[in-house]
Amino acid sequence: MIDIKLIRENPDMVKENIKKKFQDSKLVLVDEIIDLDKKNREATLKGDTLRSNRNSLSSQIGMLIKNGKKDEAEEIKKKVQEINNELEENEKLEEKYSEEIKSRMMKIPNIMDPSVPIGKDDSENVEIERFGEPKVPDYEIPYHADIIESLGGLDKESAGRTSGVGFYYLLGDVARLHEAVLAYARDYMIDNGFTYAIPPFMIRSDVVTGVMSFEEMDAMMYKIENEDLYLIGTSEHSMIGKFKDQLVKKEDLPIKMTSYSPCFRKEIGSHGLEERGLYRLHQFEKQEMIILCEPEDSMSYYNKMWKLTVDFFRSMNVPVRQLECCSGDLADLKVKSCDVEAWSPRQQKYFEVGSCSNLSDAQARRLGIRTKGEKGNYYVHTLNNTVVASPRGLIAIIENNYNKDGSVTVPEVLRPYMGGLEKIVSKK
Repeated sequence: MIDIKLIRENPDMVKENIKKKFQDSKLVLVDEIIDLDKKNREATLKGDTLRSNRNSLSSQIGMLIKNGKKDEAEEIKKKVQEINNELEENEKLEEKYSEEIKSRMMKIPNIMDPSVPIGKDDSENVEIERFGEPKVPDYEIPYHADIIESLGGLDKESAGRTSGVGFYYLLGDVARLHEAVLAYARDYMIDNGFTYAIPPFMIRSDVVTGVMSFEEMDAMMYKIENEDLYLIGTSEHSMIGKFKDQLVKKEDLPIKMTSYSPCFRKEIGSHGLEERGLYRLHQFEKQEMIILCEPEDSMSYYNKMWKLTVDFFRSMNVPVRQLECCSGDLADLKVKSCDVEAWSPRQQKYFEVGSCSNLSDAQARRLGIRTKGEKGNYYVHTLNNTVVASPRGLIAIIENNYNKDGSVTVPEVLRPYMGGLEKIVSKK
């Protein structure tokens, strides 16, 4: 959510930002907010005047009674009551205007960074840089689900019976590799100065609406029936929510945290679920990172964060690239975002394994996360980035370490978490 002062003072800039995101249907919201804001400030001023008049009259009542002027006191009491009635109606009007303004403000997209490329959707995202040489071996690499099944590591048929499409059983050494990746990610982030956390896996609706747009919420989140609780789609939601309504000490910034959690997503949309594979699912596990920092430092941390993911995958022999998200693919709360994509030697193309985002003060403004400076309180900036989401990240590791004989080489950095195991051998 942006500052309403920006809409008051620069409505044309806000509208231009909306146009660049190809959300022209939201243009009318700007004018509606300006009109409602004007009415709200008029109502607020009227309320202040009424309270002042009431206080002035009320102060006379005691003196009149003391001087035996009961009739005059009663007349003033009637006037005070009339003011109270008028004030009550005015306060209802103020509340109505405030709610209507907030509901519209929550739909206005954040102001994008000038460096964001303009494009309608993800097909117009821009490749920035590649890391590692994308290789295609001289032997066939099977579909990832077939590889994992040959290693005795996947049972989606049983998961279909217990839970339906979008779930899975990982087994044996593949399940162990999956957990090794997450354990390595945890230690990797700790070694890079992040505090490790395991957050709540459910959050309340006021946290959900604080960290994401309504559109994202409807498409992603599972609601717990008869409870004001949602299963998290990513741990950054509960991690940012940790600081809700807090005045963070300036000397504590930046706050750098890394978190493990299972994640649950509806995955509603044209992309659909993968019935055979493990790329798009209802359930997965993730190592995440978040930073709360001073506004002037957020872009610097943004660049450091996505590079951490690049180095993480490169340490496991996975070529990756950074893909800049264009304006039409940028979620409303974000000022800048990029994907880290891993090379698939089977498909001979890259696929997303992580996403890094700078949300400036949008989440902090919604959640009331501030710090105190010399000139008063102000909102911090928040950022988040995927270290690794598995089993999606597992696909990249398996494909890029797959051998001609059907085995998979365990990356050296993962072997300490696998009891020294160097290869996972096909069971067939």
